[in-house]
Amino acid sequence: MAKILIAEDEPDIRELVAFSLRFAGFDVTPTANGEEAYQQAGVVMPDLILMDVRMPKMTGYEACRAIKADPRLKDIPVVFLSAKGQDSEMQTGMEVGAEEYLLKPFSPDQLTQRVKEILARFGK
Repeated sequence: MAKILIAEDEPDIRELVAFSLRFAGFDVTPTANGEEAYQQAGVVMPDLILMDVRMPKMTGYEACRAIKADPRLKDIPVVFLSAKGQDSEMQTGMEVGAEEYLLKPFSPDQLTQRVKEILARFGK
């Protein structure tokens, strides 16, 4: 069972994503901000990190930079989930090391399918 870490500051969205992925059979660890996600990544060692961009304490971009700079965590794929769909936002996400940038809103089925595809690409 693949382990997925979620970083999302909106409780409703965090719970929807976590519920959807648990229902699909994934082991899910939800966190409320980028700082918590970075700290938990080192404990959980997830197979994939799904992260919002705009969060308190540490943005998704800052957390992704920190994760990619950590030798133990650098190979974990990070996927941004954001309503910010401007090209500049998406480019920044890729520059800090994200594998993909998925735009909100998305259906639970769409999210689950994309997660499965990304994990398959990484042999998980």
